Amino acid sequence: MMKTVKQLTAEEKLRLICGKGRWYTEDFGGKLPQIMVSDGPVGLRTERERFGKTETIPAVGYPAIQLLANTWSTECAQEMGECLADDCLERGVDILLAPGVNIKRHPLNGRNFEYFSEDPCLAGTLAGHYIEGVQKRGVGVCLKHFCCNNLEYDRLHQTSDVDERTLREIYYAPFEMACAFHPVSVMCSYNRINGTYGAEYKKGFDVLRAEFGFDGAIFSDWDAVRDRTASAKAGLDLEMPFSQKNYDKLCADYRAGKLSEEELDACAERVLGLIARCKEMRKGKTAQSTEAERRLAAKRIASEGMVLLKNEGVLPICGGTSVMVGGCFAKPDTVDMQRGGGSACVEWLDTSFDLPARLAQCGCKTVYEGAFRYDGVNSNMQNARTALQLAAQNEVAVVCVGTGGAFEYEAGDRETLRLPDVQERAILEIAQQCAKTVVVVFAGGAVDMSAWADKVQAIVFAGFSGMGGDEVIADILTGKINPSGKLSETFPLSLSDVPAANAYRCAGVTRYAEGLDVGYRYFDSYDVPVLYPFGYGLSYSAFTYSGLRLKADGMALEIGYEIENISNRDGKEISQVYVRECAPLVYRPKKELKAFAKTQVCAGGRAQVAHRLCERAFAHWSTANDRWEVTDGIYEIMVGASVSDIRLCAKVRIADGKIEVLI
Repeated sequence: MMKTVKQLTAEEKLRLICGKGRWYTEDFGGKLPQIMVSDGPVGLRTERERFGKTETIPAVGYPAIQLLANTWSTECAQEMGECLADDCLERGVDILLAPGVNIKRHPLNGRNFEYFSEDPCLAGTLAGHYIEGVQKRGVGVCLKHFCCNNLEYDRLHQTSDVDERTLREIYYAPFEMACAFHPVSVMCSYNRINGTYGAEYKKGFDVLRAEFGFDGAIFSDWDAVRDRTASAKAGLDLEMPFSQKNYDKLCADYRAGKLSEEELDACAERVLGLIARCKEMRKGKTAQSTEAERRLAAKRIASEGMVLLKNEGVLPICGGTSVMVGGCFAKPDTVDMQRGGGSACVEWLDTSFDLPARLAQCGCKTVYEGAFRYDGVNSNMQNARTALQLAAQNEVAVVCVGTGGAFEYEAGDRETLRLPDVQERAILEIAQQCAKTVVVVFAGGAVDMSAWADKVQAIVFAGFSGMGGDEVIADILTGKINPSGKLSETFPLSLSDVPAANAYRCAGVTRYAEGLDVGYRYFDSYDVPVLYPFGYGLSYSAFTYSGLRLKADGMALEIGYEIENISNRDGKEISQVYVRECAPLVYRPKKELKAFAKTQVCAGGRAQVAHRLCERAFAHWSTANDRWEVTDGIYEIMVGASVSDIRLCAKVRIADGKIEVLI
């Protein structure tokens, strides 16, 4: 039976809120139930001791969160959550330290592969369904990192200086949406927010609890606590991992009256509540899927998240075609080439990755040459010359390039948006030898492709695809899978076009001078050209949109339209709904995503799509009145295949708390 906070001594409460070791809560030698937490947004990262050393236990490797976001599929998000929960159940893990919903403000952020999107609606919606998938199976989640952890540079000291409206509309918003799915815990960020460390961010914690309805416990990120007393007074419930130094000071501060009994009880009570909730959730639950089924799920999610960026008729590749496969990413020496690094890194159960062999199984006549090395610096020129000769001899060349854990990882940022020079050279030189060159990009975020995108005939953004990604890529290239992913972030022409890259930053301060103009909100509002826009992705099918219908119900708006597949191939189309205030009283971006759907449409068939927008879809945060407000006026409803490809438009008038559809 669980103890209550009144049954614990002051010393026990102080110890309870400081964790036990790296991965457990304090159990007082069995007097309390204990919960175990683990990393693993894209695969469970648990550890064991063998021969005196700590090693990570291999697990199913799922696509990165960034690739999951490119599916734009709530079903995929929920399925990944369910699979990860089953992994946790088999390993005795009570809380999965995921998902991360930080906004992709800066494309060089080393952890962008762990996050969903530059858009809060997409990030919050998919995170919510991911949370639902995990928690309905009996495992808790830890939503992270609250908040404004948008670069890894000096993350332990940097302050993110952000105005209140931008916090509310951009950086708080995905947390607010995810809290509607009742995560058992939230993790604070390392960085400071407007000068206050994330572990001591009382203002933000109060918003989580009082406004967003969060009713769980707040964790520290690992070693993020500098002053345990200050963080406890702010409302941070559980420090992880245990720190003897912080614990000793906490006890001394409590004895000196710097932490009140009421403040201590509040934290301890929430930790006890977390333990009780996790044990109740888990009661009677066992894994509902097998490891083999989870492997298939990982491939299914990857197949819906890979994005066809360009295709000038070379894809799909027909059976019997001679194909030269170049680039070491096609047959990586290490699995680290196919994933990001840091706490999200998981040891895969199956590390085999052989795209040439998979293409051969699909009926292609393949030859392979590495052409360059993973470190991006050294290149064996003899191999490069061989690659050029093979490219000249074959009908199609597939060049596999990318980044991986050496370039994208926790605690560091990418140095450039471009691929290493040796990779760009390989693409350009192979393309000169083969008229049908396809580039497959393995990366966890946007890549500057301006040096070579117009020199090749097709580009597939494979992301960090997880176990079985080679099978999925081969099936997409040969047409067994019809690509249906779309970009969850903008691919700029160059880093210099990104406002965050030009914002003020010094040793201790990062100023969010662009305000609301994050990602497509900036590029679209200021008509800045991009390489590939937010929401963009091609298919082997072709779709048309028609029949936009609007129906008002007070301050709710029902939206309906039809998508027709005018090709001879079944496919899935991701349609997006954007809203624009036509004559705003305060600044509003030109378009803001408010709804989306991924719809299966049979060849030659039609499908109906429906959405319901509530009052919040039209609101902005009023800094004058500290609340959400909807301005009376005219609003445009836009339905598109991407933010730059609007297919249907209509307008509504809002006045006196009601929406009126305009003919």
